[in-house]
Amino acid sequence: MSKQVTRREFLNLLGAAGGTAAALKAGSALGLLPNNVQAASMDLLAANSGNRRVAILGAGISGLTVAYELSKVGYECTILEASHRPGGRIFTVRNGDLIDEIGNRQYCEFDDEPHMYFNAGAARIPSTHGNLLAYCKELNIDLEIFINENKTSYVQDPALLGGKPIRNIDYTTHSRGFLAELMAKSLNAVEMDQPFSDQEAETLMSMIRSFGDLNEDNLYKGSFRAGYAAGGFLEHGVQKDIIAFRDLLKTQMGRQLLNANEGDTGPILLQASGGMDKIVDGFTNHVGHQIRYRSMVNAVEVKDDGVDISYDQDGTRHLLQADFCFNCIPSHLMTGITNNFPTQYVEALKYIRRGTAYKAAFQAKERFWEKDGIYGGISWMNNPSNQIWYPTAGIHKEKGILLGAYDYGNGELHTAMTQEQRIEAHLSDGEKLHPNYRNLVEKPLTIAWHRMNHMLGCSARWQRDRSGWTHHEEELYHALQQPVNGRHYMIGDQVSMHSAWQESAVMSAQWAMTDMDRRRRA
Repeated sequence: MSKQVTRREFLNLLGAAGGTAAALKAGSALGLLPNNVQAASMDLLAANSGNRRVAILGAGISGLTVAYELSKVGYECTILEASHRPGGRIFTVRNGDLIDEIGNRQYCEFDDEPHMYFNAGAARIPSTHGNLLAYCKELNIDLEIFINENKTSYVQDPALLGGKPIRNIDYTTHSRGFLAELMAKSLNAVEMDQPFSDQEAETLMSMIRSFGDLNEDNLYKGSFRAGYAAGGFLEHGVQKDIIAFRDLLKTQMGRQLLNANEGDTGPILLQASGGMDKIVDGFTNHVGHQIRYRSMVNAVEVKDDGVDISYDQDGTRHLLQADFCFNCIPSHLMTGITNNFPTQYVEALKYIRRGTAYKAAFQAKERFWEKDGIYGGISWMNNPSNQIWYPTAGIHKEKGILLGAYDYGNGELHTAMTQEQRIEAHLSDGEKLHPNYRNLVEKPLTIAWHRMNHMLGCSARWQRDRSGWTHHEEELYHALQQPVNGRHYMIGDQVSMHSAWQESAVMSAQWAMTDMDRRRRA
């Protein structure tokens, strides 16, 4: 007897084969997926004379959000920032800027032109991140489309076709075709009689045929979706040769290539025109005067009626007394600062791991990728450099800034390298995609976020097991989410179940302010 396949099981199989985009289409048709939520607006009580002093520890996006909103309703906000700049992991590097990586300080030597910048941290905004986008609109921050996936970019793997780079569109078109053929062969009437109606089964079969561009016999024989080997405009197109399925299976990058636009990168992506730090500028135009730079917190004491913060600024010890404190100091750094937090609160701070994202950038002497028909997007490589991002800023200008490496999960690999070794590795990897790459780029920069001063890590990592949150992790998370004595709040993406995004930090700040406001109204 054949195993029955439920609708949800089929969606899981479809998602595994064709990525989130394919599953979304089917899920929407079957009514199984929720709609997007809209950005929440803040409606806070005006500050009263007795409880209006607010200390904000850190001038990252969550801290700036708190200062911006609470200042509107009369709170007196003071922001203590350990670094020389605001923004935290929103960091756009331009001519003359400092990358304060411990043991590897660098100054940017890019040409001083508006389009010559490098988003060393946050670089993309999904269109579903409504709260951040609402602030961009409110603060008059110009946005533009960010091109995440570009099918004309390259895929390169030593195991695939002897290491010869191929176009992304060739890889994905042929992979989809062969996977769809396999799905079509498995979708038979016996298995589908119970879970699906005849109409549903035919609809799904039609979708599979379309997904893989199968012929009338449900076989994949190539597709013009990959473009033409010749012709196609003034004469009939000539189909490209098919890459054998067994060859496609030799690369270990299949899942990330087929699912490149999934999750948060599935919607339209945006970026701030001129660099992501324009978002920071939007906030600091209103609250920048409240920031005290080079202010190192050394003690936080929560009292019944407020919070005392001891900090050093330029060699002098200071005391800041506040009625409320919003703290976005990275959790692993906060555990080394004297405090009187509850035991479970401290345990939660210690439990959170930190990401090890790594990026590198080069100034290109000429925009050689545009000569190859590439305008924005990502080329993928199966090596430590992992990705090359092509800029959309400055199209058809003489020069541009390439992101020459991006490793989100294994940045420690580059920590063991000298700056010279990092650069040589990226030049060598780049040559596998672009002939003469090392002679076409210059003025390199690298940044290992787990070695950045005052941060020592990037996004918060709660889960130890990929299978999901444990009961213990849930307990610790909710313990940290609650304020100490109703006076001290942790904020930032470390108080989010969906870390690594600006939206997460913004929403953590909004949640904390809403909770404070609710307690005031009670």
